[in-house]
Amino acid sequence: MAVSIESLTAQGQDIPAVLSASDAPMGSIWVGSLDLQNAEQGYGETRADISIGGNKLTLGDKVYPHGIGTHAEGRLVIDLHGAATKFQAVVGVDDERKGLGSVQFTVVVDGHEAAKTPVLHGGDQPQLLTVDLIGARHMVLVTGDGGDGNRDDHADWAGALLTLASGTAERPETTNEEAPPRLKMPPPDPQTAIHGARLIGSTPGRPFLFSISATGSAPLAYSARSLPAGLTLDGKTGIITGSLKSAGRTDVRLTVTGPGGTAHRILTIVGGDHQLALTPPMGWNSWNVWGVTVNEDKVKDAANEMISAGLRAHGYQFVNIDDGWQVRAGKPNPRDAQGNVLSNEQFPDMKALCDFVHAKGLRIGIYSSPGPRTCGGFTGSYQHEDQDAQTYANWGFDYLKYDWCSYHEVAGPKPSLEAMQKPYQVMRASLDKTNRDIVYSLCQYGMGDVWKWGNDPSVLANCWRTNGDIMDRWGSVWSIVQSETGHTSYGDPGHWNDPDMLQVGIVGFGHTHPSGLSKNEQITHISMWCLFASPLLIGCDMTRLDPFTLAILTNDEALDIDQDPLGQEAKLVFKDNHDGEVWARPLSDGTWAVGLLNGAVEDEKLTVRWSDVGIAGSQKVRDLWLHEDIGTFDDSYSVTVPSHGTVLLKIGTPKS
Repeated sequence: MAVSIESLTAQGQDIPAVLSASDAPMGSIWVGSLDLQNAEQGYGETRADISIGGNKLTLGDKVYPHGIGTHAEGRLVIDLHGAATKFQAVVGVDDERKGLGSVQFTVVVDGHEAAKTPVLHGGDQPQLLTVDLIGARHMVLVTGDGGDGNRDDHADWAGALLTLASGTAERPETTNEEAPPRLKMPPPDPQTAIHGARLIGSTPGRPFLFSISATGSAPLAYSARSLPAGLTLDGKTGIITGSLKSAGRTDVRLTVTGPGGTAHRILTIVGGDHQLALTPPMGWNSWNVWGVTVNEDKVKDAANEMISAGLRAHGYQFVNIDDGWQVRAGKPNPRDAQGNVLSNEQFPDMKALCDFVHAKGLRIGIYSSPGPRTCGGFTGSYQHEDQDAQTYANWGFDYLKYDWCSYHEVAGPKPSLEAMQKPYQVMRASLDKTNRDIVYSLCQYGMGDVWKWGNDPSVLANCWRTNGDIMDRWGSVWSIVQSETGHTSYGDPGHWNDPDMLQVGIVGFGHTHPSGLSKNEQITHISMWCLFASPLLIGCDMTRLDPFTLAILTNDEALDIDQDPLGQEAKLVFKDNHDGEVWARPLSDGTWAVGLLNGAVEDEKLTVRWSDVGIAGSQKVRDLWLHEDIGTFDDSYSVTVPSHGTVLLKIGTPKS
């Protein structure tokens, strides 16, 4: 295959005239004339004949009338049907960024890397790509972020042209086809099994609520031995309620019996101050699917589906309302005469809604901001922290997401570390004044290295966001994974790094659509979040759960890694030169969870070496997405990982 990559001068010399022509020559087509709706990218939408910023495509001061403007990370898959003989384009960071941005352009043909530029920065000379496509079936145009995130990465495939074979009746077309997902979806197992958290904490004297998560042929009957004083178990529903009488640690033997047999598990209940979220919270949050269009009916639907779809049976416990429940800031009467916050017409009775969710054995969360307004423009908690915390407790909420949003107006555009911490310290003190356990989740996008102070005695957060908002795009997931390398040692039981909510299923912030992540990318999303010991908050329309989405959300072998009581987050133990990575974390049963992640655009064979993990000798290997024992291996294990996919393994023999 003939490939040419040439640097061009700033004056545009050596550019084939056809690439800057107004009309495509006979027997060729502009790539921008194809359907670009199948394009993927990290920000905005791929545009035909204009830049991502809406301007004329301009590289090195030269304007191109045709081409595509996109943004890293991006990918466009073209089914060539064997009809093309050549691809040409001039590539670089559009001049509109004025020296900003860094992009790497790759052309993949039939699964093999055909051409790859060096990382091109804003202001660098553009590059001319010429690729021979004779006999080729598929071509992928990949826009990488240069390894430093995708800010300002306005990427142009200027003059992008496909030359067609003489006399061909076929026409290339874009596609969203992907490699089959690397997983098996076994049918429901009739055998009785217990899932979910093995460790839960509560403050003595405060309301306690926990549902035993179990699957198997119905009906199931529940019992518990050595339940602490003050707690009772409903033997028909598996819901434990009451309040602990005293502090201490109790190992409770749970038993679940059904037509599929009997299952046992030890649940450790810890009584004491600030003992919440001893394993990462699992549940649902409204934001990624409904945005500010959330309402009471949608929350009730989510709670109902948590039961009927079987998610509670796999360990999911929370149903969380995000932004949009309050009265809009600036509207009349956002608070009552005493200053208590009010819900809007979409949530007519918060207390009744909390009671509805609790009756299903689930807990419920709420959202606010330390600023005067939330991110969606609704009433925040500024200067009303004590009142709001008490209101949440009176209504019956169990979880608070506290989002920085407009607090920059209070702290200033460049706040000090003390200024970043202050609003979270204030709300911590307010929550402590209530008589209700409320999981405390900080959302301030990782500013000030929050993972270093989120567990300080003055804050005592249960989880903290480590990055900006996640999107349902590969570039977003990949950049978040890369950012985790700097703070994997800061989380521990009760205090978790939070890389944001899940983007699988039907999502869209109020404009719903299927996740823009491929199935293998969604498998990576779940795998890595479990390896990171992250909160697992589903962000999709719970009334439209397809079999694939349900399968990846209920893979108990993966969820057990996330919920492992040891609580040690995975670390990056190996990285190659092709975006292949190996992540590993120890588990409480003496085994290791290992993820082999392929960030490249081609399938890649990756290897986990025992020496990288810190083990030796013969080790058993189990594949957690295939649900198979692979065998026993000495020193290492190798496997082919699909593009943007992850193979999730358990290595070693569990302790009895």
